[in-house]
Formats: sequence, C-alpha cells, structure tokens
Amino acid sequence: MDAHTILQRAAEAHVRLVRFLYCDNGGIIRGKATHVNGLARRLSEGIGQTLAMQAFASVDALAAVEGLGPVGEFRLVPDPSTFVVLPYVPHSGMMLCDMLTLERQPWEACPRTFLKRMVASAAQMGIVMQAAVEHEFYLARATPSGYEPFDRSLCYSSVGFDASARIMDDIIAALEQQGIQVEQFMPELGPGQQELSIHHAEALRAADNALLVRETVRGVALQHDVIASFAAKPFLDQAGSGAHIHCSLWGAPDSSPVGSNLLFDPKGRGGVSQMGFHFIGGVLAHLPALVALTCASPNSYRRLLPHFWSSAYTAYGFDNREGAIRIPSPFWGREAESTNLELKPVDHSSNPYLAMGGLLAAGLDGIRRQLNPGEPVDIDPGNFSDAERAQRGIQRLPTSLDAALNALQADTVLTEALGPLLTSAYIAVKRLESRYFADKSPEEEARQHFAKY
Repeated sequence: MDAHTILQRAAEAHVRLVRFLYCDNGGIIRGKATHVNGLARRLSEGIGQTLAMQAFASVDALAAVEGLGPVGEFRLVPDPSTFVVLPYVPHSGMMLCDMLTLERQPWEACPRTFLKRMVASAAQMGIVMQAAVEHEFYLARATPSGYEPFDRSLCYSSVGFDASARIMDDIIAALEQQGIQVEQFMPELGPGQQELSIHHAEALRAADNALLVRETVRGVALQHDVIASFAAKPFLDQAGSGAHIHCSLWGAPDSSPVGSNLLFDPKGRGGVSQMGFHFIGGVLAHLPALVALTCASPNSYRRLLPHFWSSAYTAYGFDNREGAIRIPSPFWGREAESTNLELKPVDHSSNPYLAMGGLLAAGLDGIRRQLNPGEPVDIDPGNFSDAERAQRGIQRLPTSLDAALNALQADTVLTEALGPLLTSAYIAVKRLESRYFADKSPEEEARQHFAKY
C-alpha cells in the first residue's frame, strides 16, 4: 500500500490519529500516534523514540543495558502494508513499525528486523515459512474481589458459544475489516476462556497478525465492558492460555520445487519429509533456550506442567498434545497442503517476532546439521520414568523464566541469530521482570499479568 492509498483510506474513514505500534522485549504492545495532518511526512521520517524503550520491562522499569539509556533515539518507521482503520475505536488507524537508526539503517535491537533476518536466511535455503497462531484468552470482569470469568460454560459447550456470541461476533467482524481471516473459534476449557484460530500467512505477516488479534480482541471486549486477558495463567486454578504456533515450510519462488510444502512427503513416515524431521530435530535441540523467547514471563511457567496438555518435555509425536511439537493429522484430500507442525510451549507474553524468529532459527539449524529428532512419542512423555526419558533424550523444559534465560545465554545458535544488542537487552529485561516477581505471591503475579497481556 503506497502513501497515496493510505492517505486516501484515512480520509475516507475520517481518521484523526494513526497509531505507530511495536512490540517490545517485555511482550508489551507500545507506540505513539500521529495526527493525520502529519501522516504524509511521518510515513517516511517516522516518529522519534528513546533508545531506552528496548530496555523497558513489562513492569515499567528500566533494565540496565549499556547504550540503552537517556541519551540517543531511534525512529519508529511504519510498514505501509500494515495500515488498517481500527473498527473498534473512533477515527483511528494503525500501522506496525520497524525500528531504524538515525542513519536510516535497521536497528540491531528491533525484534521485527530480527524476524526479517531469519526469513531472509530461510530464503537463502529456498524456504518460506508459513505460520498461524491459535489464540487462547479469557473474557472476564473486574470486581471488588478481583477478576472473575465472564461465564461458567464448559469446554466446547454450546452454552459457551451463546454466552460470548455478541462479543465474538464483533471481534470477528473487526478482524475481517482489517483483512484477517478467522479459521475456527470455540469456547475453551476454562470458564470464560476462548480460542480463535487465524489463517496462515508468511512468517512476518503471521507475527503482525498476532499483534492485531491481541489489539482487536482487547479493544472490542472493552466496548462490551469486558476485559480480555491473553496471560499464560490468569487464573491459577484454571487452564492456562497458549499461543500455539502452527508452521509449514514451502519452496521459495526462486527455488525448486517452487510452491510445494517441503514438510510433506507421501513416502515419509506419517507423510512427513526428511527435511521436516530435521527441522523438528533443530527445534527440540534448542527448545530449552527457545522457551525463553516463546514463554516469556514468570507466569508462563505455571502453565508448562506435565499432564496439562501444554507440553513440559522436549518430545514430539503424531497428534500427541502433550508433546512440545505435535504433528497434526492432515486433512483428507489436502495432505500436501495441510501438513504442518505445531509448537505448543508458546504464549502471548512472548514477542511474536522473537518467538517466530527463534523458532525459524532453531529449525533451520536442524536442517543445516541434519539433526535427528529421535523416535516420535505416542504416549504422554510425563508417563515415562526418568530413565526412559533419558534413554530417549527427552528433557524437562525449564521450570522458571530464569532457568530458560540461562539456557538462552548458553545457546550460541540463538544468541548469534539475535545478535549481541538484542540478546543483551532481552535478557536484561527478562531478568528484571523475574526479580520483580520473585517475592510476589502466585496470586499477585497472576493479577499483574492478567492486565498486561
């Protein structure tokens, strides 16, 4: 979309303010807004932002990162292809932004730029990753005694469909107006919990979509005097909320075979190609470090428990919903098109650009090194004895954010992919968040995370 088209659409919709948004290292969606009168020049020159914001944590405190303090700034420069008129707030539009230096170069601390680099690395190998997210969230109301679920419906129940029908209809309509195609919706396991699946797209657009869904769901819910929370474990006694990533690998336009699903092989085990198993091998090898990016809050690790269908071990399997990686059964007649992998240890406290970029970096490493993921697991890996898991090379995932960060710091593949500045800033922010919640009760932790995500 060019500048003329954006300005024309903004005028037709009587837009006054356009939000320039990004997702920071704390997983918080932040930004600034320009009046439409200045939009034409802002499209090219961006909006100034202090360097310190990439050291800003989700608790609105500044982590100590060299060079990310009160001196210096970067520019939030919007991607014109992401422009949308926001249907749930009056006279407002929005674009997602890249972070550029004052020399007009991509800033090393920009998460969206990191994902772009990983997409380019894949393209050099003749690979395009398509991805989609399963969005789980709770609808709730604030009461004097705390947050309470919007309803008490049962999992997949028709009562749950009816209870949230008006809210979900408005959410889906708002997403469609922004060009986002909804695939499935259902009332989930927890009371007031919902799940919304979005159509797949290339990795960068899929990450952009993840932010748009969060913004839209929360914005529409507020119109109904309801709070939407994407926190990993907002109610300690109820099911957690994930953001499972489904991905597939396709031949790049200048590669051979062009436009085919590289995960699919009708002669392979379960219809999965050798490349697919190497990709799984890479993700499993780096998973203890990768979860520092995909399960990015202290609250996340109250969800990643054995026997809770959220995954707790570095295991994979066909239709195994306790595995960290599930290979879903393809759809009849669309086997080649629908073969994909699902990464389960992901939630919405993560920055989707870091999560998808980290997933891609890990999987590409597996392809390059032809890593063997071992045998698929056809039972709950938590039912194996410790000796059986050790024999199969299955590890327990980190049980805290600090443990995951330790693994990330030791993982040279992921830290080299991130680069030194983004690595140091991200880890510093997450260490600060971990320290902040270290002396908080589980109830206080859940309460604070509820409103953040």
